[in-house]
Amino acid sequence: MNKPYAKIIVKGSPITKSNFKLFNISGRAILPYNSGKYHDRYALYEEQIAYECRSQNPGTVISESLIAVLKVYYKSKKRHPDTSNITKSIFDGIEKSGLIINDAQIRKIITEEFYDKNNPRFELELFGESHYNLKYVISENESIEEEINYSPPPNKKKFYNSSKKIQNSSEKSSIPRCQICGKPLKKNEIISANKGNTLICKDCFNKLFR
Repeated sequence: MNKPYAKIIVKGSPITKSNFKLFNISGRAILPYNSGKYHDRYALYEEQIAYECRSQNPGTVISESLIAVLKVYYKSKKRHPDTSNITKSIFDGIEKSGLIINDAQIRKIITEEFYDKNNPRFELELFGESHYNLKYVISENESIEEEINYSPPPNKKKFYNSSKKIQNSSEKSSIPRCQICGKPLKKNEIISANKGNTLICKDCFNKLFR
């Protein structure tokens, strides 16, 4: 009996369907196949995934629960889709191939993000739980590695920058503030509670006990 296992490698920059949806007059999301436009790209990518599945695993059909290990290789560290959205898009293509019955079979998944400018791709391994189990360990690095830092999305940069300014100005200011209304407190107006961890102005204190 063959062990329930399959591996699929699909070359090309991984993409997610969320960027290619159109909406019909009823507001329902659709993925066009033959509009002749940019939005066809995801449907063609899904077909590519299904084709590679069948080619690389001929005659294989796995119907049991699965552990999935997905390695996604992008061209760039900075410009790529959210990896958290990639998994659903890939498994739709895997299900379409007939290699698995339903993507609900995947009960455990590990997703890793890598970068390969010359050979973007994804590599997926599927392990049947009747023969395989998953163990993982998180340990400290022997030496500190270079940080990979991220910037906020364009639509959130203004909010992020203004929040940082407020935070920085608050950190610089040593003036205590009422933790209910937020107004600055003078020494003779401070009422403390919770062992000094909570500061309240007299006005708010009086309102609480009216």
